[in-house]
Amino acid sequence: MTYIAPIRDMQFVINELADLSTINTYPIYEDATAELVTSILDEANKLASEVLAPLNYSGDIQGNTLKAGVITTATGFKEAYTQFVESGWNGLHSNPDFGGQGLPALVSTAVSEMWHAANMSFGLCPMLTQGAIEAIAHHGSDALKAVYLAKLIEGTWTGTMNLTEPQAGSDLSAVRAKAVPNGDHYLISGQKIFITWGEHDMADNIIHLTLARTPDAPEGVKGISLFVVPKFLVKADGSLGERNDVYCTSIEHKLGIHASPTAVMVFGDKAGAVGYLVGEENRGLEYMFTMMNHARLSVGLEGVAIAERAYQQALRYAKERTQGREMGVKGGERVAIIKHPDVRRMLMSMKSQIEAMRAVAYVTAAYMDKALAESDTTKQQAAMALVDLLTPIVKGWCTEASIEITSTGVQVHGGMGFIEETGAAQHFRDARITTIYEGTTGIQASDLVGRKIARENGATAKVLLAEMSGVATELANAVGDDCAAIHRAFTDSIHALTEATEWILANYAQNPKQPSAVAVPYLRLFGIVTGGWQMAKAALIAQAQLQKGQDPHFYEAKLITARFYAEHVLMQASGLAYSVMNGAVSTLALQEEQF
Repeated sequence: MTYIAPIRDMQFVINELADLSTINTYPIYEDATAELVTSILDEANKLASEVLAPLNYSGDIQGNTLKAGVITTATGFKEAYTQFVESGWNGLHSNPDFGGQGLPALVSTAVSEMWHAANMSFGLCPMLTQGAIEAIAHHGSDALKAVYLAKLIEGTWTGTMNLTEPQAGSDLSAVRAKAVPNGDHYLISGQKIFITWGEHDMADNIIHLTLARTPDAPEGVKGISLFVVPKFLVKADGSLGERNDVYCTSIEHKLGIHASPTAVMVFGDKAGAVGYLVGEENRGLEYMFTMMNHARLSVGLEGVAIAERAYQQALRYAKERTQGREMGVKGGERVAIIKHPDVRRMLMSMKSQIEAMRAVAYVTAAYMDKALAESDTTKQQAAMALVDLLTPIVKGWCTEASIEITSTGVQVHGGMGFIEETGAAQHFRDARITTIYEGTTGIQASDLVGRKIARENGATAKVLLAEMSGVATELANAVGDDCAAIHRAFTDSIHALTEATEWILANYAQNPKQPSAVAVPYLRLFGIVTGGWQMAKAALIAQAQLQKGQDPHFYEAKLITARFYAEHVLMQASGLAYSVMNGAVSTLALQEEQF
């Protein structure tokens, strides 16, 4: 089963929900017309469907091999990456001063969805490179930028994040890797684990963004610095020099993403790995969050992508698999299982959630573009505040939903979904890491409740709730039973989210454990309602276009899907709000010895 990008759905979100026409009014994005974006999506789809997607299943079966510190990737991956780089895809959103194309994040987000949906293992490599580009571009010296940015943007060099150590998972205050000053550089020593694409044969050089401590660094997170540690040292003329003292010693055997090597990296086992300080000493965690926040949005997008891939496969199977006779019809031949009501319910559940997730992810990217391009400081700060608020929602909600959706994809296949040969199980396995990458769902939820809600007294959340209420008012005045049904569910969900948010604000300062105990249900509630906001907007647009007689096949589907989301997904909001406001006591009541 291959993959075909849902370009029409992507265009709908880009143009009608995220409003590309506003984004390209900014001078830096004026070339990003709807026509150009369509051409980009069409070309990206060719690479995704014809080159990357066919390698997804074979890469899962074959995996990677490690011999003498060198990883050989699955057959076809190196050639596919060469084609990816030669076609210029790696620099889509990057700074033109270093060879990038400078297109909006809204556009590169849609293209990245294609890479991850076609082949999630492959898509992880350029995703991490983008994070390295962001960290160096924002915090690196001019000298570091001159040496590394152009090659990373080009894609001939790739980037990694080296945070985790055996004794320090998400608790980076426990990082022990050392960085000893040595002339114009530092000598790095230590071990890092779970390093995605930490070693491979697809690029000429690998640039490791690495956290370590200098000899006189204070304890805890305030004593962490960030370093650039290249696999091969770079000569003054930009050519590659000798091998640096950083090696892969093993690769993990994982539940999914088998074609993506997850490496154990050892630094400085011999003379010491040469590393170059990024920015100032002891500010490494701050700098790394530039890379990590980019990665969190990208991982959320992975959730959208792998869910879309699972949906496409389930839909095709449901249309082709014949079993049983149509309910309510006497006699007749066996029918495709898509005729059965419960199969339709499962497919609609997948479809509606994916459309909501995609919209929230793309709209967040559009806010990023506004924050970068806006000259008015107040508007810039407002856009960035929304990016900050929505980042844990995109990451946490979209990835959690992807596990549910890919599991439903297996269920649509029935027993055949449990058989690896169909490929449905691979999507389920691949999706499982997304809720763990770049901070688990619990960490995202704690960030949402503590930093994004309580710390600013809910200011940005209230702005978003007011925006949602405005859309609800528009729905109240719209014609048709579908908009009326969506209005009822959406209005109730806004009320539920408002009550839960007020409860968080009322209780966090006096007893932060209680809101933290229900932070994940709150994140899910926030995600579902934010998705409902976008689906409500989609319904209004669809209704208006239908009244004009525009593309009834497409817009009727949008309206029906939005109503399904309202009646099957948004209706969960009141229950989640109840859990938030009442569930903390029982969550914390049981003593450790009672478990």
